[in-house]
Amino acid sequence: MQTAAEPNAKPAPAATAAPLLAVRNIEVVYDNVILVLRGLSMDVPKGAIVALLGANGAGKSTTLKAISGLLKTEDGEVTRGEIVFDGERIDGIDPDKIVRRGIFQVMEGRRIIADMTALENLRLGAYTRSDKNVDDDIDMVYKYFPRLKERTGLAGYLSGGEQQMLAIGRAMMARPKMILMDEPSMGLSPLLVKEVFGIIKQINRDLGVTILLVEQNARAALSVASHGYIMEQGKVVLDGTAAELRDNEDVKEFYLGGAGDQRKSFKNLKSFKRRKRWL
Repeated sequence: MQTAAEPNAKPAPAATAAPLLAVRNIEVVYDNVILVLRGLSMDVPKGAIVALLGANGAGKSTTLKAISGLLKTEDGEVTRGEIVFDGERIDGIDPDKIVRRGIFQVMEGRRIIADMTALENLRLGAYTRSDKNVDDDIDMVYKYFPRLKERTGLAGYLSGGEQQMLAIGRAMMARPKMILMDEPSMGLSPLLVKEVFGIIKQINRDLGVTILLVEQNARAALSVASHGYIMEQGKVVLDGTAAELRDNEDVKEFYLGGAGDQRKSFKNLKSFKRRKRWL
């Protein structure tokens, strides 16, 4: 029998949607000895761009490899915690099965096949698919990266920016739910960085693909991300919306060049200050 609600009763809070990717307190060890990730946790909502920032050696690339299953190729493993993607645990399963579940990683340094053409590289991205829409998706990639259609020679002769575009296009060919991008700005001119990040934002908006973006170029990453995490020494030390991180004085000082020319002179001191303040 139902009773009338009390006049001052508060409505039940709306249920919060589960994140597409949830990393829960993971530790990663290489060679059974070297502890790299130390209880790292993060959430990536469906349809979002999330930035993972930090200095060299913070553990950003290791985090992506833990998610994509590539730790095994480097004698690494997740020894504690769990990684949940789309409601199912994926830590410990093989990389090809993770790709089939909807995660594709764009590796640092692009890792295109240099002695194949751009078109052949794109077709390689669709190797897990059995449908007949591959050609349509190649045309879709060309709409985002029209210069790739003009390049008929071997991919090894493409410019650095074109190779990065090809690597992203190859990921799109897998029709992933989520793309992991490792340092997409590496080696690119400021003009190309702006172009590539603009296309990343457009792909996310048009196709609804969730993106986890690892970057040292914090300014570029936070210009397209909705949320960000900052890593130091294998764990998250700060997170928030992109706007909150851009306005944070520590982030300005350590990652956005807010200290001006003095930042170079006091690099070691500031590294110490950062560890003392955050860890």
